[in-house]
Amino acid sequence: MYPDYQSKFPELGFYGLPGHTRSPRDILKQAQDAETLGIGNIMISERPDYKEIAAICGAVAAVTDEIFIGTSATNLNKRHPTVTASIGSTLHRLSEGRFALGLAKGVAFGWKARGMQAITYEREREFIDLMRRMWTGERITGYDGSLGHYPVLSVADYLDEELPILYVGFGSRSLEHAGQVYDGTHLHTFMNDKALSDSVARVRAGEAVGSREPGTLLNWSVYATCCDVSEETYLKYIIARLATYLQIPGYGDMLVQINGWDPEVLEAFRQSDAVRSVGGLIDSVATTAQMAEVEKEIPEEWRPAAVGNARECAEAWLTQFEAGADGIIIHASTPEEFAPVVEEYERIRPSHLFEGRTNRPGQESKKRK
Repeated sequence: MYPDYQSKFPELGFYGLPGHTRSPRDILKQAQDAETLGIGNIMISERPDYKEIAAICGAVAAVTDEIFIGTSATNLNKRHPTVTASIGSTLHRLSEGRFALGLAKGVAFGWKARGMQAITYEREREFIDLMRRMWTGERITGYDGSLGHYPVLSVADYLDEELPILYVGFGSRSLEHAGQVYDGTHLHTFMNDKALSDSVARVRAGEAVGSREPGTLLNWSVYATCCDVSEETYLKYIIARLATYLQIPGYGDMLVQINGWDPEVLEAFRQSDAVRSVGGLIDSVATTAQMAEVEKEIPEEWRPAAVGNARECAEAWLTQFEAGADGIIIHASTPEEFAPVVEEYERIRPSHLFEGRTNRPGQESKKRK
């Protein structure tokens, strides 16, 4: 029904609206700039202030022609299943086949604080199954399962849509599960090369026991990139973002575990005067001076990212493919900021790895067993 979109760099994507934006309209120029550069994917995170994900994805679809648009991520708790299914089918048609639904689990204590159920593997699996059935026009009656009780679930009987569903996150069991039921993965920012390789291996192990042909899922490294930036920008894009992850109970602990870092160092970081004096999430409320103090509490080896001049950043991108990633989602920079890196990357790009590749960020259903 729709063409196979193929940009110049289908293996590259980026996070739109990096940081705590106050102007969601910025996404329009960012998307167009990325498409001009030949970037294959734009991924959009969700926040309750100015980043309602369906509205932003729709706006991006309206001003672009070939870049794939994905949520990275929303989750199954936020909306009624038919609402999420309707968002998916609407954005699929609006973008002419360029939408992917990315889902994350969040952390259990966060859902508890909101009075909601934690997202379990069973709930994920059933939710994904419902999405795919509704997108192919099925009317589901009498559903009574882990997601609740729904007498009728349906979008429209004439639908026959094919949308990739991506897992956004990390954790050994979660990645094995992703290999069984999802169409691709977005791995976490600030993962070292070993953590990235191990994560890809977990997904491949899940493929082996799931309904996928081995090696067909696409695994994306989400890789923070800061090219020729000021010290203040580095603190904002790298240090504040990483520090915020480390602040969050459960979340930071998992990031430390998957990277093989020392949990005692994490505890010392959390108890430090620099962190405790901020009084909130560091990337939301910390001043530049506070970020500079927080930086002193984070070991250098805890900062896996592409930092330096354009050539150095491009060479750092190559390490992600060497570690097993199928693609890179550029994090913490706008297309205007990472454009020099793309120029250098083109000179050293391992183009043989991406022959015949389209912009689609996950495998097609026809490749499921």
